[in-house]
Amino acid sequence: MSAKTGFDLFPDRAVIALRVNGELADKATLVLETDAVEPVEIDSPDGLAILRHSTAHVLAQAVQKINPDAKLGIGPPVTDGFYYDFDVESPFTPEDLPAIEKEMDRIIRSGQRFVRRVVTDDEARAELAGEPYKLELIGLKGGGDDAESVEVGGPELTIYDNVDRDGATVWKDLCRGPHVPNTGALGAHKLTRIAAAYWRGSEKNPQLQRLYGTAWPDKAALKAYLERLEEAAKRDHRKLGKELDLFSFPEEIGSGLSVWHPRGGVVRMEMEQHARKRHIAAGYTYVYTPHITKKDLFVTSNHLVTYKEGMFPPIVMDEERDADGNVTKQGVDYYLKPMNCPMHILIYKERGRSYRDLPMRLAENGTVYRNELSGALHGLTRVRGFTQDDSHLFVTPEQLEGETAKVLEFVISMLRDFGLDDFELELSMRDDEKDKWIGSDEFWEYSTNALRHVAKASGLKYTEVPGEAAFYGPKIDLKTRDAIGRVWQLSTVQVDVNLPERFELEFTDRDGEKKRPIMIHRALFGSIERFFAILLEHYAGAFPVWLSPVQVVGIPVAEEFADYLGAIVDRLKSEGVRAELDVSDERMQKKIRSHTLMKVPFQLIAGEKDRDAGTVSFRFRDGTQDNGVPIEDAVTRIREAIDTHAQV
Repeated sequence: MSAKTGFDLFPDRAVIALRVNGELADKATLVLETDAVEPVEIDSPDGLAILRHSTAHVLAQAVQKINPDAKLGIGPPVTDGFYYDFDVESPFTPEDLPAIEKEMDRIIRSGQRFVRRVVTDDEARAELAGEPYKLELIGLKGGGDDAESVEVGGPELTIYDNVDRDGATVWKDLCRGPHVPNTGALGAHKLTRIAAAYWRGSEKNPQLQRLYGTAWPDKAALKAYLERLEEAAKRDHRKLGKELDLFSFPEEIGSGLSVWHPRGGVVRMEMEQHARKRHIAAGYTYVYTPHITKKDLFVTSNHLVTYKEGMFPPIVMDEERDADGNVTKQGVDYYLKPMNCPMHILIYKERGRSYRDLPMRLAENGTVYRNELSGALHGLTRVRGFTQDDSHLFVTPEQLEGETAKVLEFVISMLRDFGLDDFELELSMRDDEKDKWIGSDEFWEYSTNALRHVAKASGLKYTEVPGEAAFYGPKIDLKTRDAIGRVWQLSTVQVDVNLPERFELEFTDRDGEKKRPIMIHRALFGSIERFFAILLEHYAGAFPVWLSPVQVVGIPVAEEFADYLGAIVDRLKSEGVRAELDVSDERMQKKIRSHTLMKVPFQLIAGEKDRDAGTVSFRFRDGTQDNGVPIEDAVTRIREAIDTHAQV
């Protein structure tokens, strides 16, 4: 049987790798006629990941060319780019980056080939004896998708040699691959920032220096990305949160713990109240649970086994001592809750349940606490204390598909209320590695099919991802694209038979038999903090009128018109509008500029002509203005903008 390489099958230079029988492979791979082979083009998602991983290798080679004593960590692709970790004597500085980029350009122009080579553990240890971090990774073969597995995660241990035009190996790295055929296939790149990172993500390990970069097929794509980055920097929610006086992270409270200022509190209140009203209309019941609980609850739920690293240390309570200080009653460990689901389960379990009680839909804005590493914290999108808009639904197996469809429809409808309307779905399923999953084959088949039917019926683009399910059930993740094209994962619909089994949940079915319900975990916003940050960046701080902290500001042309405009502001307040009158001593033009910078949707300006005619001038956030608007019309326009969730 004849064999050909990807170069024979796909001579087009845009094809940089192959997918052979479902697995990514180098373009130089020999394939048989019986193999299922697909081309991987450079601008496809897989192609971009390979491009970026290959560029990370070039970065590492360039750093070691400049600094031969630098020790290599790992260098995986990430969203829109890549990074590589190094152990260096002196931290990198921004002044180092131009020289590194120049050396990367030289390597790319040299046309070095990426050559895959299978090695034994002993051979790898001998060749990489001077790379202590690489030595630690040897033996982690397993095929995972975490950053370490990108290095060694395949069934074989492989090294990639960078071979120059003369056939000499000029550099090598322990890596699973695949890579582009040669450095000449790489496009445009740029190093973007420097960070510190603990080796393998643990504060117990040495802190390394991380260089981030981005890579694209050509200069035009790189330029477009850098422009998006520039726009994203302007929209950074941490920057806008300070400028608009929305929230802060006081050092006195601690890292990753936010306080909400009055203006930010207004937006959050509107978000929560709107969501609450919609949930109640959809048949959800709100519950409330404590922030702390005894250890035993998280032992039963298994969080203390599978999630202990992400939980805060225990608080010992209830210990009793006698007059001599001797312990007469041992204390009990309490934990801050990292999630709400075990407590919702206890509400279900409080009394017997019948099929007539199902579906039961419990909702809570429950604050939870995660022991995130300090280096992972990022504004409101990654915090240590946050509020999940959590819902847990208990359903019969027959109700699973119908209830999941209702959940997805409800989630999409709610997100559209907040101005997001570009969605796609990801269906995470199990794969063929049976040992990774619990539950019967029958459960996995019908639950996966139920979610697949729901995803298809939604009409949205959806992707099936084998192997990405939770160990206890399939899930649907909803992703949305924001105003500048970034994709955010928001809502998740997760099927779970594990916790009902662990807590021995039951319901009495129509036939009088006791049966297990299925549990659906559903977070709509994910966390209120993170969703707020996404909205803040999506709107660049200029929230729709209904969400704006201040909806209307009255600005009199002179002090003598303050009473006239004040009466209009009072009228708006009586109708539920968040309106203020600016009677400060600042000049009118400065007031206009200040409130424009604070993103106030409507400024009402009035002088003598307006007072005499019973009108106002409307000034909008973009600087345009409507003059001579009758008061009744002005009030109607403002109320309509609020009620219709208009963006002005």
